[in-house]
Amino acid sequence: MVADHQGCQHQGRVTAVKRLLTAIVAAAACVIAAGAYAQTYPTRPITLVVPFTAGGPTDTIARVFAERLRVSLGQTVMVENTTGAAGTIAVGKVVRAAPDGYTVLIGHWSTHVTNGAIYPLTYDLLNDFAPISLIASNPQLLVTKKSIPAKDLKELVAWVKANQDKISAGTGGLGAASHISGIYFQGVTGTKFTFVPYRGTGPALQDVVAGNLDLIFGWTKRGCRDSTSRSGTRSGCPRARRRTS
Repeated sequence: MVADHQGCQHQGRVTAVKRLLTAIVAAAACVIAAGAYAQTYPTRPITLVVPFTAGGPTDTIARVFAERLRVSLGQTVMVENTTGAAGTIAVGKVVRAAPDGYTVLIGHWSTHVTNGAIYPLTYDLLNDFAPISLIASNPQLLVTKKSIPAKDLKELVAWVKANQDKISAGTGGLGAASHISGIYFQGVTGTKFTFVPYRGTGPALQDVVAGNLDLIFGWTKRGCRDSTSRSGTRSGCPRARRRTS
């Protein structure tokens, strides 16, 4: 996620919001011009489909934008979490929806890139969707439960190698960013650990906080991110070990 205290990045986020709103209105205008509607879009609530569970990064971004779209368009924007199979169930649902601008999907490189290489999809990622705008980008953090004794990344790699048959890493599902990042980490460090798939990063991170999982590659909520980026001493927060670029 982009830090709010960085003025230029905050301005970039505002610009992204404006681009998204402009694109949606422009797309609606094309539909109206084609004669699909006699009234001005939108005339009823819009559904924004999120491919993962509530509480994760994709869901959080979706809810922020849903509220801003509601204010800008003057119409309710309902966030609908449709989980499973690393987002393919939600994406397939949107493909089957009427192409009328009232069912919109929020996705990322996992749902629209890696899934195409992993799953036998019933839809075409290139031809079945109309991209609107890039709305956010964020690095990932490698975070662990607080009880792990390693004090830095070097010590963590050594600890993982010494305990690799016992270590579990949460992911947002097969092919999710947290999964791909974990595989890459294993490759460059020569480590091994077991991946545990969830229906989203949110519940996986909760199990890291609870101590049920050892680590996860992913985004953390601001309350934890602010502390773990320094010392990870805030109660209930996991420890951040490394940030991706």
